[in-house]
Amino acid sequence: MSEKVRIVGLEEHVVLPVLLDAWAKAGVPRIPQLGYGDEPFARRLRETGDQRLADMDDQGLDVAVLSLATPGVQNLEAADAVRVARDANDALAEIVDANADRFQALAAIPTPSPEAAAEELERAVTHLGFRGAMLYGRTGAKPADAPEFDDLYATAERLRVPLHFHPQTPVQAVQEAYYSGLPNGVGPMLATAGLGWYYDLGVQYLRMIFSGVFDRHPDLQVIAGHWGEVVLFYLDHIGILQNAAKLERPLANYFRQNFWVAGSGTVSERYLRWTAEVVGTDRMLYSTDYPYTFGTRPGGFPFLDTGGGVARSFLERAPFTEEEKAAIGSGNWERLTGHVAGLRGRHDATLG
Repeated sequence: MSEKVRIVGLEEHVVLPVLLDAWAKAGVPRIPQLGYGDEPFARRLRETGDQRLADMDDQGLDVAVLSLATPGVQNLEAADAVRVARDANDALAEIVDANADRFQALAAIPTPSPEAAAEELERAVTHLGFRGAMLYGRTGAKPADAPEFDDLYATAERLRVPLHFHPQTPVQAVQEAYYSGLPNGVGPMLATAGLGWYYDLGVQYLRMIFSGVFDRHPDLQVIAGHWGEVVLFYLDHIGILQNAAKLERPLANYFRQNFWVAGSGTVSERYLRWTAEVVGTDRMLYSTDYPYTFGTRPGGFPFLDTGGGVARSFLERAPFTEEEKAAIGSGNWERLTGHVAGLRGRHDATLG
């Protein structure tokens, strides 16, 4: 009998009171998908106690790496983003410290204030012990490759912590051009969780590569969810641009040296196999995208529900060796971020 695979989920969402208050003041719609109201979905987003632990057990998840639901603080004014990110990170740290065997965290980063963004990443990693940060592609209309974010990327590179990018809703002009006018209310869903999220973020990754972010920061590590946000399936085609873009490496090399890929709860063996073929199992991580893929089987749809033990059985039944499954479940994550506990220890010793 093989040893039970330890599974760490990296994209496990939460909303906190400080974030809900800030979103409400910013005019964000008060919908269950953002944690407002009393529907089970909204309650799960706000839950960080017994119910979440029970749901993790139901999924087969050993550890959840908590992060704010999209778009975090990146839709706030600069001053508000700095304050809310700091308060949210302090609250997340308390949640993790209260149950350190089951929870870790990725920091909220106030990208509307680029200088403060780098400072908050440093604080969250060295003082709070966070394993990295969760970002959300664009900051307003500003793309992820904007030069003012270089200090943030340099800080992540120096600390050797990954930046996990999560999609957010495309800009309004894109929504209107591509997703409006569809019947049965499908347009807004297609623009977000159906498809639009993933194209929007995939373009951000390509912009980062083509604008030289990874050439300036060759050791920067980025986590891509949703099986690479569409891009992995087109690398052989997009690669024709590498000479025109004057890339220092073949396009695919950036994804094999600077990116780690997780499935975000899309339990499709075809995507799993393709990801392994493109980047290798030593660059694959695990995530469930809770609660967005928990108990979601409309019409019996099989690919977006990690409940009932599916999060675990999907990995355990994967066509890989036991060593590869263990690496995807948690070994690669520890290899990528295991040094962070030492960073926090040295910081605390300095304060003492």
